[in-house]
Amino acid sequence: MTGYPRPTAGVVCLRGREILLIKRGNPPRQGQWSLPGGRIEWGETSETAALRELVEETGVAAELLGLIDVVDGIMTSRETGAVTRHYIMVDYAARWLSGEPVAGDDAVDARFFDLDEALAIVEWDVTRRVIQDAFDRFGA
Repeated sequence: MTGYPRPTAGVVCLRGREILLIKRGNPPRQGQWSLPGGRIEWGETSETAALRELVEETGVAAELLGLIDVVDGIMTSRETGAVTRHYIMVDYAARWLSGEPVAGDDAVDARFFDLDEALAIVEWDVTRRVIQDAFDRFGA
């Protein structure tokens, strides 16, 4: 398969020592706990996309604190090793302003977790690193 990477934006939403996570309802990483986020739409800034996706997937409002990292999510076929998806993820830290999480859009669950619990349930090591970096730079 050939194509182009898809730009996405994600949010590490901090509420004190808690981190907001969603359980993904669709691939990639379906059924896994992850950061709220998704596709950057045509003409939309990554910052606007991050906050829009946060609201769509969780109902939570937040203010962006800063850029954490830009990471590649490259998924490959287990059978052939060929690249099946390639995302460029722009991840921001944000401070919770209002709202209690309610799963929406492609999330099947959304809730705040204590930092240690969040790091324990997230499966992808890159996401764990981004969460820890956000907390180290902007956390309580």
